[in-house]
Amino acid sequence: MSTLIRNARVIDPASGLDETADIAIAGGRIAGIGPGLSASPADRIFDARGLIATPGLIDPHVHLREPGQTHKEDLASGSAAAVAGGFTTVCCMPNTTPALDSPELVEWVLYKSHAAASCRVFPVAAATTGRKGEHMAEIASCARAGAVGISDDGDVVASPGMMRQVLQNTHHAGLAFMQHCQEPSLTSGAPMHAGNVALRLGLLGWPREAEEIIIERDIRLNRPIGCRYHVQHISSGNSVDIVRRARAEGQPVSAEASPHHLTLTHEACAWPDGNSYNADAKMNPPLREQSDIDALIAGIVDGTITILATDHAPHTADEKARPFEEAPFGIIGLESALALYCDALVAPGHIDWAKLVELLTINPARLCNLDRRNRGDDGLGEIFVGGPADITLINPDHAWTFSEADIASKSRNTPFLGRSFKVRAVATIVAGELKHELVTN
Repeated sequence: MSTLIRNARVIDPASGLDETADIAIAGGRIAGIGPGLSASPADRIFDARGLIATPGLIDPHVHLREPGQTHKEDLASGSAAAVAGGFTTVCCMPNTTPALDSPELVEWVLYKSHAAASCRVFPVAAATTGRKGEHMAEIASCARAGAVGISDDGDVVASPGMMRQVLQNTHHAGLAFMQHCQEPSLTSGAPMHAGNVALRLGLLGWPREAEEIIIERDIRLNRPIGCRYHVQHISSGNSVDIVRRARAEGQPVSAEASPHHLTLTHEACAWPDGNSYNADAKMNPPLREQSDIDALIAGIVDGTITILATDHAPHTADEKARPFEEAPFGIIGLESALALYCDALVAPGHIDWAKLVELLTINPARLCNLDRRNRGDDGLGEIFVGGPADITLINPDHAWTFSEADIASKSRNTPFLGRSFKVRAVATIVAGELKHELVTN
């Protein structure tokens, strides 16, 4: 099917394009970009006046829970949540059952996603066998099988000796290592940030240092190796400073920020009465303080943080209904992320639309070797003639209130239900196929 998108504001940070133009799509690829393209061969025409057309959004950090945890999410439901939020590509973490620690499992995810998923799904393989931190996984074989990154996400690679080996082998495989930065000896039994809310609720606190120590350790270990090292879901203002210094020294270090760490503080862990718990705001790393939010935003503005990622982590209602200390960490994020990023970053004037799109497209594509440099004409994260027709159409002036009806995920664990937004993805096109379109009355 051929499609013509007319009169959109086309933003493609990879090429610097930001102008009103048409986009022609044929055979699943971009056939033309420019003003006044002919509509004669098009089977479908989008009147995109007032809309923004971007490369398909890419999320390098999601949990799709398949295999082994499909009561929470699976490839079909997780990818449906992705396209509902404007994402055309997601990279799924290896904390499944079993862990994605072998080339056979990497290939299985790729095979299954081709049949079941609404968007492109690329697996991130485990760093250690079973994600237990004891024996290195088959990193090189997983890379050859199609893994786009290496991580034990959900757990840190705690042993410095093992971490050194993982960095060396990840570097030789040509991938980035994505670290869940948590020193476990500082967080055992702690369900939330170490601050006045934890004290008020009588809970153990999770200090910022648990994140900062691991980042500092890993940067030092990586200096003689030069592996691309990526800090997942950064939460501490001091961590931003550490990454900033490393990047200034020329170290191959990057970091991502998640929507909840840009919009909520630890106060969200308590219901409005102030003295009871809200497990939907329990996440890892924990929500911190306004000073940390301010530091994360400053890091995005100055280029220290170069990627935005949801850390979409579904859990069932029964799991989140457990006592706060026993409830699992995590929040779904794919359907609400774009609106939250705009609330936190674009609406206050911290960054413009072009910068936001860069953080959500070409930068994560480069991190995961999905860009044009690595994949040629199959490169993702940008709009170019002959390239994949992955396009997100965004209405920058669409008032809506987030409700359960907007959730495609199997799970509902989010503290953002009932929140009003002003921006929304209204159409998601993957390989030329319309995978999601917002229907309004």
